[in-house]
Amino acid sequence: MAAPTPEDIQRFIADGLACEHVQVEGDGRHFFATIVSLEFEGTNRVARHQRVYKALGDRMREQIHALSMKTLTPAEYRNHSA
Repeated sequence: MAAPTPEDIQRFIADGLACEHVQVEGDGRHFFATIVSLEFEGTNRVARHQRVYKALGDRMREQIHALSMKTLTPAEYRNHSA
């Protein structure tokens, strides 16, 4: 099984989670994602990460070896980017 690309990971997340913004960087083994979703509204960091893991499903065990992520609501992203 070929190692996923950052674009693959980005597509996997976007297919399983309604995102306003998703950006993934990585080298085929280690990835960093910035994910902005209204679904994160009112949830803590652990719940947000669990939601992303749910979107990725079995890929987290089978294809993705390491994923760091920043999970933000749209308001947090606007404030973070300002």
